[in-house]
Amino acid sequence: MATITFDTHKFIRKLREAGFEESQAEAVAEAFQEAQAESQPISKDYLDAKLFELENRLVKWAIGLALGQIAIIAALVKLL
Repeated sequence: MATITFDTHKFIRKLREAGFEESQAEAVAEAFQEAQAESQPISKDYLDAKLFELENRLVKWAIGLALGQIAIIAALVKLL
């Protein structure tokens, strides 16, 4: 799994240049770093499982629609 590097010194310096006080900039940088550390990146396995699930649902719908069309066509042919 890839790791994202975060340069807190550069981040704090940018905040200071934007007008933040030192303590505010440090608090924002710390909060951002904690939030970033807590986030869970989505794995390829998770995405593959979700894609497989969606493909199955799509196939079920397609088969259902095809059977419905066959039934309608059969009913219309009987009427003729």
